[in-house]
Amino acid sequence: MASGGDGAEAPGGWRVLVVGGGIAGLGAAQRLCRHPAVQHLRVLEATARAGGRIRSERCFGGVVEVGAHWIHGPSQGNPVFQLAAEYGLLGEKELSKENQLVETGGHVGLPSVCCTSSGARVSLELVAEMASLFYGLIDQTREFLHAAETPVPSVGEYLKKEIGQQVAGWTENEETRKLKLAILNTFFHVECCLSGTHSMDLVALAPFGEYTVLPGLDCTFSGGYQELTNCIMASLPKDVMIFNKPVKTIHWNGSFQEDAFPGEAFPVLVECEDGSRLPAHHVIVTVPLGFLKEQQNTFFDPLLPAEKAQAIKKIGFGTNNKIFLEFEEPFWEPGCQLIQVVWEDTSPLQDTAPSLQAAWFKKLIGFLVLPPFGRSVHVLCGFIAGLESEFMETLSDEEVLLSLTQVLRKVTGNPQLPAPKSVLRSCWHSAPYTRGSYSYVAVGSTGDDIDLLAQPLPVDDTSTQLQILFAGEATHRTFYSTTHGALLSGWREADRLMGLWDLQSQQPRPRL
Repeated sequence: MASGGDGAEAPGGWRVLVVGGGIAGLGAAQRLCRHPAVQHLRVLEATARAGGRIRSERCFGGVVEVGAHWIHGPSQGNPVFQLAAEYGLLGEKELSKENQLVETGGHVGLPSVCCTSSGARVSLELVAEMASLFYGLIDQTREFLHAAETPVPSVGEYLKKEIGQQVAGWTENEETRKLKLAILNTFFHVECCLSGTHSMDLVALAPFGEYTVLPGLDCTFSGGYQELTNCIMASLPKDVMIFNKPVKTIHWNGSFQEDAFPGEAFPVLVECEDGSRLPAHHVIVTVPLGFLKEQQNTFFDPLLPAEKAQAIKKIGFGTNNKIFLEFEEPFWEPGCQLIQVVWEDTSPLQDTAPSLQAAWFKKLIGFLVLPPFGRSVHVLCGFIAGLESEFMETLSDEEVLLSLTQVLRKVTGNPQLPAPKSVLRSCWHSAPYTRGSYSYVAVGSTGDDIDLLAQPLPVDDTSTQLQILFAGEATHRTFYSTTHGALLSGWREADRLMGLWDLQSQQPRPRL
C-alpha cells in the first residue's frame, strides 16, 4: 500500500500519532486504541507530564489546580462530568440531581464579601444590583447570534454603550455613582477571566451567543482535576504515551519511506526536536492554539492552506492566571468563599492604558477561598487575565508576594496584616508549548473559523485522506475554552478516523 486512501488497509494496520497529551489527545487515543485496525498508536507529549492545561499540583499540604479548575456545567450532557462520575472521582453533592439542574447562565456567583482598594466594605446589595445589570446585559449580547447586523463589533463596546445609557438615569450622589462604576469594572475583569481575553473589546459580539452553557453548578475534583487525565492515561496500553518528545515539524502530503518499513510509503512524517523521524498514516494535532499561532510556519511542511492559517491568526487566545497565597491564619471570616476587590476610581467607561509596572495587580478580580488544607494552612486563589497577567509572569515570586501583601493590607484596612507564607502561580503565557490559557472568538472572526481550524488535511478528498486531523478546545464551535470541548473534539477526530477505516474495509480491494 502506497498510502491510506486507496481503498486498501495498511498491510500491518494503521500507524497513528497523536501530538499533545492533554485531554483532547488522551481522549482520542483512548478511543482509537480499542479499534482493531490500529497497529501502532503513540501520543507524543512535549513535556514530562500528561494533562496539558489540566494541571493539579501537590502544594500547601493539599492539591491545587494550576490549570483547569471547575467542571463547567456538570450534568448529563457533559462528557467530562460523565467520565469523572464513571471513574468515581466526584462526591455525593457533585453527583446530586439538584446540582445537575442548577441553571447558572454561565455567570459567576456573588462574593461573600466585597471590599474597595482602600479597605471600605461594599454593600452586597449594591454588588448584587450591579451584577444583575451586568449579567442581564451579557445575556442580551447572546441574542445577536442570528441578527443581520450588530450595533457594534465587540461585546465590550456593546456593554459600555448600554451602561452609558443606564448611568445617565442614575440619581444617586457622585460618590455612589463612582462606586457603582467601579463595581461594574470588576465584573468586566471577571468576564475577561472567563473569556480568557485582555479586554471584552476584543471579543466579537455576533458569535458570542454560540458558546453553549450546560446546566449544573460548576464543581471541582476533591483529589485534583488531573485524577481524570491520569485515569484516562492508565486505561491506555503501556507504550502509548511518550513524554519529553516535542515535535519540530509535521511533513505531510508526501510519500515517505523509512528503513524500518521496507516497501511501504507513508503520507506523513513527524520530525521531533530530538532528531527522530516517525512515519504515520494519520496524525491528530491537539496542541493549544497559542502554540499554533507562534509556530505554524515551521510546524507544518508544506505550510497550512491559507484559509486555515488565517483562521489560526483570527481566533482569539488569551491568558488567565492564578496566584495562590498561603496563610497561617485566615484574616477572612468562617464560611467566606469569595472575596471581591473593587478598585476605586476605575470605570469601564474610561479607556485607560494599563500601567503594567505600577498597577498590574488592578486587573485582579479578587480571591477564591480554598477549602482549608489543615489547621494552619489557609489558601487564597487570585485570578488575573490579560496583559497584566502576562506581565505578572515576568516578575519574581518575591515581587508578586510583596505587591499582593500591600494590596491585602489596604483592602483589609490592616497595615499589620501578616504577609502570606508562600506564593504559587501559574504562568500559562510563558509556557512554551501552550502560550496562553484558552480561546475566544475575537473581533474579525466567527464560529466558521473554528470549523475551519477543525477541518482535516488535505482538504480535497481525492488524495490520501485524513493525513492531519485537528482537535483541542479551540476546534469546538460551541464549547471552546472548556475541558469538555477539548475531550469532545478528541473523540470527534477519533470517530472521524474510525469511520474512514470502517468505510475502507467495506470497499472492494482494487484489482492489480
